[in-house]
Amino acid sequence: MVERFEYLEKLKQWMNKKIIKVITGIRRCGKSTLFEIFQNYLLNNGVETAQIQHINFENADFEDLTEYKALHSHIKKYLLPNKMNYIFLDEVQNVTEFPRVVDSLYLLKNVDLYITGSNAHMLSGEIATLLSGRYVQLQMLPLSFKEYLSSFVDKTDISRKYRDYLVNSSFPYTLELEGNKELIRDYLSGIYNTVILKDVVARKNISDIALLERVIRFMFDNIGSLTSIKKISDTITSDGCKISNHTVENYISALVDSFILYKVGRFDVKGKQYLKSGDKYYLADVGLRYFLLGSKKADIGRMLENVVYLELIRKGYEVYVGKIAAGEVDFVAVKNGNTEYYQVSQTVRPAETLERELASLDAISDHNPKYLITLDDDPEMSHNGIKQINAIDWLLW
Repeated sequence: MVERFEYLEKLKQWMNKKIIKVITGIRRCGKSTLFEIFQNYLLNNGVETAQIQHINFENADFEDLTEYKALHSHIKKYLLPNKMNYIFLDEVQNVTEFPRVVDSLYLLKNVDLYITGSNAHMLSGEIATLLSGRYVQLQMLPLSFKEYLSSFVDKTDISRKYRDYLVNSSFPYTLELEGNKELIRDYLSGIYNTVILKDVVARKNISDIALLERVIRFMFDNIGSLTSIKKISDTITSDGCKISNHTVENYISALVDSFILYKVGRFDVKGKQYLKSGDKYYLADVGLRYFLLGSKKADIGRMLENVVYLELIRKGYEVYVGKIAAGEVDFVAVKNGNTEYYQVSQTVRPAETLERELASLDAISDHNPKYLITLDDDPEMSHNGIKQINAIDWLLW
């Protein structure tokens, strides 16, 4: 089991605070395992087993508790009156009117509440209003490359391990499959189909699954590319399958809500304003792209860009695509009021490529840190203040 230290530390920081801890993320990214790790921490630090209740609503043993009144009664029955009780509710979106249970438990002084969900819709609309100001959200992702590498005793041949990390997936359980391509493919197929059928098709009542698949294939094949709802609609329609802008927007919204896709908006660096068009999309796991589309058309630079984006949001940055007069900066990353700029390229050894990648960063007139991230196995260097860093070294910081 890979210890998810960064996420564990965040739970420790919020432990016993009067706020609901909500862990969200794509299915099988490790939310339940994080609960287990944290519960072990509690047990090793003076908490008794009876103080912990953990209910996973994907487990058939708890299907009788998916009605909110039954769940509320069950939890209250086992609460210890004079001690703090740690309540863990996994995939709580499966409970009817679950916010009513969560809100009621929140009011109890001796309850520390932790919940997970695999769909962003659980925290939207009326739900967000009911729980407003009462929860903190921890967005969880599959393994970072640093976490992935930590599972190996042998830390040599890191470049090959990085390639395996991309193709074999960053979902934690794939490490247990020890590189068996057939087993990994079957496992990823299970994740993909579960996310699509449960979190997209069922929630949006989609009947034309074949049309949805076309949209998914387009999105997976265009990660890191500027796109728009109209462009997607026009492309699919030109391929002989008519689809409206509204339908495309509905499908993509569901994919983003399921955390399989991440939407990144654009930011005008000079004008200091957010733009309304030309978004980019990235995958929660690059391995799903290889599973669905294979490796023949895989753009290694785009795969790296996806990995860098995920690493930035893991580190707590708000991330945007940067628009400047000279073109585009891959990422504008903002954290605690500080801004950093990132350009990502598979290689910049050809002089014209280096010149092109540096041009966008050079066009930014402020003095915030600028980074050029590549897979070139070269020592760290500087180009007029722009730091060029090997991607694998950067991922292992």
